[in-house]
Amino acid sequence: MTPGADAAAPFAIGLTPLADRPWLLVDAHLPAVLAEKRRVAASHPDRVFAAEPATLPAQREVLDRVLAHQCDRHPVFFRREGEHVHIAGVPDSVDLDDGRPPLARAADLCAEDLVIMRRDAGEWRLAAAALHFPSSWRLAEKFSRPLDDVHAPVPGFGRGSRNATLIARIFDNLAAGVPVLRHNWSIYHNDRLHHPEPHESVGARHVAGSLFLREERQTLSRLDAAHILFTIHVAVTPAGALAATAAGRRHAAAIAAWLEGLEPAERAYKGLGQDAGPVVARLNEIAASAV
Repeated sequence: MTPGADAAAPFAIGLTPLADRPWLLVDAHLPAVLAEKRRVAASHPDRVFAAEPATLPAQREVLDRVLAHQCDRHPVFFRREGEHVHIAGVPDSVDLDDGRPPLARAADLCAEDLVIMRRDAGEWRLAAAALHFPSSWRLAEKFSRPLDDVHAPVPGFGRGSRNATLIARIFDNLAAGVPVLRHNWSIYHNDRLHHPEPHESVGARHVAGSLFLREERQTLSRLDAAHILFTIHVAVTPAGALAATAAGRRHAAAIAAWLEGLEPAERAYKGLGQDAGPVVARLNEIAASAV
C-alpha cells in the first residue's frame, strides 16, 4: 500500500465500493509479511487464531476464494501443484491439506488478516479470525463478542450509538459480489506489525525519530446470508517517508488537520494523550517539505 494513497477521516465509517481496485494486495513486500506472519504464529499460537465450530463451511469458502484469487490474478507469485501452493520468495510451500483450520491456511496465502463475522440471534459476532497484526487489541477479548461490543472502545461507536446502528445496517444489507472498502490510520512510535498491546501515548519524545503512520486497508465481502469476511491489510511507514511524494505530503497535511480537530476521548483513543501539538507540528513540517 503506497503511503498516503488513500486518506480517511478519523472515526468515520467511510465505506466505498471496491469496484476495480484489488481485493488482496500482492507486491514485493509479500514474502517478508508472510514470514512475519509465520513467526508470530509460531511464537503466539494462542493469540492469532480462534474459530467457532459452526464457521467451518464459511472458513472453507474463504480458503477457496483466497486461493482462486491469488493463483488467477497473480500467477507470477502463486503456483499450485496438487495440494501445495508455492509463493515466489517464500521458502516453504503452503500445504492445503495439513489439517489446520481452513481460515489459518487461507491466511498463509495473503498479507491480510482474515476475520469472519457471523449473524446469530439478530446480532453480528466475531466468530473466527486469523489475526496476526492487530492494532492495539487482542483477539481473545473480542472473540465471540457482538459487533457492538467489539467497537465499544471506539468513541461514538458503542452500543446504542448512531454509528453502531449504521454498521449493523451495512452488515445486514451488504450485497453478495459487491465488496466494500474502507481505510483507517493511527500514529505509533514503533513499526511492529504484531501490536496487541494498548496504544502507548505518542508525544514530543517520539517526534524527532520514531513517528510511524500505521494504516489499515479493510474490505468487507459477503460469504452467505449469515457470514461476512473482513480483511485487514496493515502497512507501517515512517512518517518522514510521506515527504517523498506529493500524495504523501497531502496525506500528512490532512492527518495534521484531523488531529487538531479531535475531541479529548478521540485523541486518547488514537494514543495522543492530551497534547497532539508536537505530532501535528511534525506532520505539518512534512507536508511543507520540498523533495
